[in-house]
Amino acid sequence: MKQILVGFHAVQARLRVDPDSLKAVYFDPGRRDRRMGDFLKQAEETLGERLHAADAERLHKLTGHDRHQGVVALAEKMTVARTITEVVEDAESAQKKPLFLVLDGVTDPHNFGACLRVADGAGVDAVVIPKDRSASINATVSKVSSGASEVMPVITVTNLVRSMKEMQEAGVWLIGTDDEAEKSIYDIDLSGPIAIVMGGEGEGMRRLTKETCDELVRIPMQGVVESLNVSVASGVCLYEALRQRLAKAPKAAK
Repeated sequence: MKQILVGFHAVQARLRVDPDSLKAVYFDPGRRDRRMGDFLKQAEETLGERLHAADAERLHKLTGHDRHQGVVALAEKMTVARTITEVVEDAESAQKKPLFLVLDGVTDPHNFGACLRVADGAGVDAVVIPKDRSASINATVSKVSSGASEVMPVITVTNLVRSMKEMQEAGVWLIGTDDEAEKSIYDIDLSGPIAIVMGGEGEGMRRLTKETCDELVRIPMQGVVESLNVSVASGVCLYEALRQRLAKAPKAAK
């Protein structure tokens, strides 16, 4: 299955992790800044005849918009999604605690892409989404994620609650976010095997999703705004988990 990658981040991420999957990369020869120069140096060495100059009209036709930064690629879709069991086993083999992000009903591709970006930055092992009521990876998600969609395992499941119970059986603690929860995200231990569970835009988590969580927490809000965007909320929770994990990590010997 072919997919379109749009912008520097998405194409460069694919160049790093799986250059053979890139079938054709198009660039705007009219853009002659340093960023394009650095990109072309990397691309020419790797792609050879798969690199093509294309004017703005051609790039617009490929993407359907002008927000491509002068770089567009046609690629084979990567298969980075795995099973929950494999993710847990791989984390344990690497002597680390697995960290999941579960998204229940995030349908906006911009929000989904931003969630993937922050998940990659915080060291998440996999993102779990339901087959229905969820955005899928497309050109918009790829661009917004700044290449994270190319490397972050996204596990699409038919029954989200059943998959959450599978995580629990594997020893993963499910922490859901709820504005009405008594404890805040800063009150609990996030250094063990955990999954941060986020609801979708507007409605939040579905009832069964919320009931399956082991614990519910809130993000403290000090202003007049009642809640955060799902990608921002994901970042707050995941980076608190990362902070705690780094604090407990063995100090390197000097």
